[in-house]
Amino acid sequence: MSGHSKWANIKHKKAKVDAQKGKVFTKVGRELIVAARQGGADPNSNFRLKIAIQKAKENNMPNDNIQRAIQRGAGGAEGTNYEELTYEGYGPGGVAIMIEAMTDNRNRTAGEIRHLFSKSGGNLGETGCVSWIFEPKGVIRLDASPEASGKAVEEDELMLVALDSGALDIAMEEDEAEVYTLPEELETVRQALVDAGYALLSAESTLVPQNTMEVTDKEVAAKLIKLMDALEDHDDVQNAYANFDIDDDMMDQIG
Repeated sequence: MSGHSKWANIKHKKAKVDAQKGKVFTKVGRELIVAARQGGADPNSNFRLKIAIQKAKENNMPNDNIQRAIQRGAGGAEGTNYEELTYEGYGPGGVAIMIEAMTDNRNRTAGEIRHLFSKSGGNLGETGCVSWIFEPKGVIRLDASPEASGKAVEEDELMLVALDSGALDIAMEEDEAEVYTLPEELETVRQALVDAGYALLSAESTLVPQNTMEVTDKEVAAKLIKLMDALEDHDDVQNAYANFDIDDDMMDQIG
C-alpha cells in the first residue's frame, strides 16, 4: 500500500494464536499503565489512553484487565517502573528499522536488541540514524469487503468522507483500505468513518516510512522477516517499524 511498509501489512494479517495472547496482553497492559500514569485515567482527556484501550479491545483483552492496568497507572501504585526507549538501526540489505520499547532494565534490553540485529546481519545504530525516514501518523484500517459494511467500498466515496473529516490520504488494496491522518486527527477521522458505516479493523498512532526500500533478494527478504518477527516477539518491544517492500510472490516463497 502507498506510503506504508510491507511489514505493517504483514503483522496485521498474522493470526494471533491463543498461546500468544498472554504476551499481547502484557504489552498492551504496559501501554495502558504508562498512558494512565502520564495523562490520567480518563480516556476522554487522555488520547494516548483512549488509543491504548481501543488496542486492548481489538486484542480481546478482558475489561477487568484493562481497568486494573489503568488503575495501577493512574493510582501510582508501587510496581515495575517502565522506561520508554527508542532504538534505531539497519536490518539486512540496509533496511531502516525503528523500535519502540518499554523496559525496567535498559542495559538488558539494549544488549538483547543489539544481539538480534547482529545475528541477522544488521546493526543497531546511533540515535537519529533512521528516524528521519519515519513520520508520525494515524493509520486507520478498514475492511473494504462488501460483506463487512453491506456494500462495496468505492474509493472515491471513501476518499471524500476521509478528506472531509481531516484525513491526509487513503490507499486501497483488494478488500482492505488504509486511511492516513495526522496523529492529532486520528480520533476525529475514526469517528467520521464509523458514522459513515465503514467497518474498522484498527486505528492507531504509528510511524510511517516516507520512502520504502524494495528488497529483491530472497535470502535478504527471509532474514528481514525473521528479524522483524524476533523483534516483535521480544518482551520489551512494543512496536517495530521498517521501510522494506517485498514482492508478494517472494513473500509467498519465503512463507
